[in-house]
Amino acid sequence: MIIEIGDKLVSEEIFEKEFVCNLGACKGACCIEGDDGAPLKTEEVSLLEDNIDAIKPYMTPEGLDSVERLGVFYMDQENEPVTTLVKGAECAFVFYDDEGITKCSVEQAYRDEKISFNKPISCHLYPIRARKFKSFTALNYDRWPICKDACTLGEELGVPVYKFLKEPLIRVYGADFYTELEKAAAELKKKDQ
Repeated sequence: MIIEIGDKLVSEEIFEKEFVCNLGACKGACCIEGDDGAPLKTEEVSLLEDNIDAIKPYMTPEGLDSVERLGVFYMDQENEPVTTLVKGAECAFVFYDDEGITKCSVEQAYRDEKISFNKPISCHLYPIRARKFKSFTALNYDRWPICKDACTLGEELGVPVYKFLKEPLIRVYGADFYTELEKAAAELKKKDQ
C-alpha cells in the first residue's frame, strides 16, 4: 500500500519495517560496499567542492588522493552524480574510528561545526530511497543484506524506519511532513487492530 502525503508517495513498509543502525555489528559496511558512490544532489556536489578544505582533515590519505585526482564526484551509469570512490570500492569520504568502524568525514566536519551541512541526504535517509519523478517523489524502503543487523536491532527495540529517520526526514521534507507521517502511522495502527 502507498500513503500519499502532499506530493510524496510513501511506501507502507516505512511504517511497518523496523530498523536501527547497528554500527558495532556491521562496522559501517554501507560506506564501503556497493557498486557506486553515494548518490548526490546537484547542490551537494557544490557544497562538497566549496567546503572540501574543511573536510580534508578528516579523510584518509587514500580518500584524499582519490578526491585530488578525480574530484568529489563522478557520474554513475544513470548519469547522476555520486561520491568518488577509492579504487572502485569505499567512499572517498570514509574514515575509521578507533574501533575500526567506518565514519563519514563530511558528517564529522559538520558535527565539529567546521561546515554547515551534514552528510549527503542519500546516506542520511538510508534505508529510505527517495526518487523524484515529474509530479511526485516516491519514498521506498530499501533492502540490503548488509543491514540485517540493523533490522534485527530495530525489531528488538521496536523502532519503525520512519521514527529512526526522524532527523533526516525533517531535514529534507520539513516538520509538517513528519507530522503527517506520524498521523499516517497512527491511522495504519488503528486499521491493524
